[in-house]
Amino acid sequence: MEKTIDETKQGETLVLATNANNKRKLFIESYGCQMNFSDSEVVASILATNGFNTTNKLEDADLVLVNTCSIRDKAEQTVRKRLEKYNAVKRNQNPKMKVGVLGCMAERLKSKFLEEEKIVDLVVGPDAYKDLPNLLNEVDEGRDAVNVILSKDETYGDISPVRLQSNGVSALVSITRGCDNMCTFCVVPFTRGRERSRDPQSIIQEVTDLVEKGYKEVTLLGQNVDSYLWYGGGLKKDFDKASEIAKATATNFAKLLDLIATTYPKLRIRFSTSNPQDMTMEAIDVMAKHNNICNYIHLPVQSGSNRILKEMNRQHTREEYFELIDNIKKRLPDCAFSQDMITGFPTETEEDHKDTLSLMDYVKYHFGYMFAYSERPGTLAERKLADDIPETVKKRRLQEVINKQQAHAKLRTAEYLGRTLEVLVERTSKKSAEQWSGRSEYNTVTVFNKESYKVGDFVKVKITDCTSGTLIGEAIGFSENN
Repeated sequence: MEKTIDETKQGETLVLATNANNKRKLFIESYGCQMNFSDSEVVASILATNGFNTTNKLEDADLVLVNTCSIRDKAEQTVRKRLEKYNAVKRNQNPKMKVGVLGCMAERLKSKFLEEEKIVDLVVGPDAYKDLPNLLNEVDEGRDAVNVILSKDETYGDISPVRLQSNGVSALVSITRGCDNMCTFCVVPFTRGRERSRDPQSIIQEVTDLVEKGYKEVTLLGQNVDSYLWYGGGLKKDFDKASEIAKATATNFAKLLDLIATTYPKLRIRFSTSNPQDMTMEAIDVMAKHNNICNYIHLPVQSGSNRILKEMNRQHTREEYFELIDNIKKRLPDCAFSQDMITGFPTETEEDHKDTLSLMDYVKYHFGYMFAYSERPGTLAERKLADDIPETVKKRRLQEVINKQQAHAKLRTAEYLGRTLEVLVERTSKKSAEQWSGRSEYNTVTVFNKESYKVGDFVKVKITDCTSGTLIGEAIGFSENN
């Protein structure tokens, strides 16, 4: 299979999978978490061996797939608007086009999409992508097709993903699927199933392939990467039933991280997402051991109130979270942190909200992803807790959290002034064609004049100015990693 690069309107590069023998065209869009974008690359790979090339022109597509997110109502509404557009194109320009829904909304809303609203031709859940060729045969014969069965062992470890949205520098590598945490607000355990890990050898093979193709950075990906545990296959919850040999030879996240960092010392490594109760000091010690593992941890907290954390079924307290942050800083004093935060969870009081603000003051996060509570059908919170916080209060509290995060982000970026950071060049800056944009190991976007550098270079950049979200600097030479 060959790959061609096409420039999208936004200036991002879209890699198109092309094979002269393939006669049909696939248009695929992804929404939501990084796992969805990673899954879309798996889907493109599966369909590439079944007669489809990818295209970025909706009107030309024989098959349109949207990979969906159910984590918040806004994400679902965005997908519905896209489906309206697809169907308008189908009616008015391309009657032979088939439309399908993948991912979390597919699992949750299969009957509505196919039977009630009749707006799609096929519905495929996150664990059923290998069944796509069979489902497409059903569609070609004039029947609706659906497979949303959750798997206990599917990890797609045997699929070599097509890198769709790629700059040829950074790539996502999935290491776990599913989640066992059962937070009361979250649909992920219902839409993606129980937690299982991928064979470490298949992960190493994928990373090796990326390195050989010139990639400089990978992000190890999962709903909960710190829960990674390979003992020969199977669900994480069944590990206690494994043989003593399997337990003795098991690979946990710290060992996997150490293996990849040791094997490829010039490859920059990130990981996401972590969960406070599962992050171990063993993994932090591995981070401290290797210079090529980024000093950045996304550590969702959701609330600063112990009472709300309990209502959310989060398996950590405010005090335990502080202790974890403190212990990480002892080993990694320069570590950057980001958060997920929900405001207006059912029964949240002003005191609970103040606890969240005070927790933010303690940590002073570098980045944040903040949302007002959105009730998700089927979750325990939806079944057991009344959504009793008025929207005006949710939004006001959210704005207060955002304001605090912006203040902390400005404080954090200012700490880099005068320092020299290693930056991986990723793309042209959105604001100036004369500057490069890349990220430091702390995940901070950094811009500097292009000069003779190119995408994929590790560059030493002295930071001279900043905003709350961007570092501005002067390149002073190549990093040793080149």
